[in-house]
Amino acid sequence: MYAFNFAPVFAAMDQLLVGAWMTVKLSAAAMAIGLVVSVVCALAKTSGPRPLRWLVDAYVEAIRNTPFLVQIFFLYFGLPTIGVRLDPNSAALLALVVNFGAYGTEIIRAGIESIHRGQIEAGTALGLSRLQVFRYVVMKPALRTVYPALTSQFIYLMLTSSVVSVISATDLAAAGNDLQSKTFASFEVYLVVTGIYLALAVGFSAIFAAIERAVFTYPLSR
Repeated sequence: MYAFNFAPVFAAMDQLLVGAWMTVKLSAAAMAIGLVVSVVCALAKTSGPRPLRWLVDAYVEAIRNTPFLVQIFFLYFGLPTIGVRLDPNSAALLALVVNFGAYGTEIIRAGIESIHRGQIEAGTALGLSRLQVFRYVVMKPALRTVYPALTSQFIYLMLTSSVVSVISATDLAAAGNDLQSKTFASFEVYLVVTGIYLALAVGFSAIFAAIERAVFTYPLSR
């Protein structure tokens, strides 16, 4: 019978926590930058010139219909052939941003298109500038509509980030792989790693729920 031994895993818990922190940093940075990419691309799809809409469509379709692992390999192993070399963590961040941006574009586009045209015309009639109309009449209600989908996408992104360990990015999965190679305690190591990912997902879900209650539960006119 197999004798479970968690002692070496707990002894190296600091290594796993450093990896978990890197996972959080990579995911948070990817979401922040990817959200900007998503908003810009969504605006291009909804109100940009036709060539720009085609370009964004091509980007979204290419990312949504190819494996994330292949995207990472392309950025890390493919780009050096044209002189662009990225370290593992930078390549991981870029891959996460590109991936989140594509999915986020469609989420935010749906939110923008959910705003009735009459509301935009009413904002213009009240003397609001185009920027004010976009900020208060379009973007804020749209974000409230798509907020649950965006936060779910972030959780999915954070969990998917475990794939970046294949290019030696120093995330939680990579820390677990390294620890397993030293201790050969596969079951114990990956059980603890699974528990950490679960704790991160549940923790961020709670944080996002609190933000939703604080930011999006009052009237938009406030």
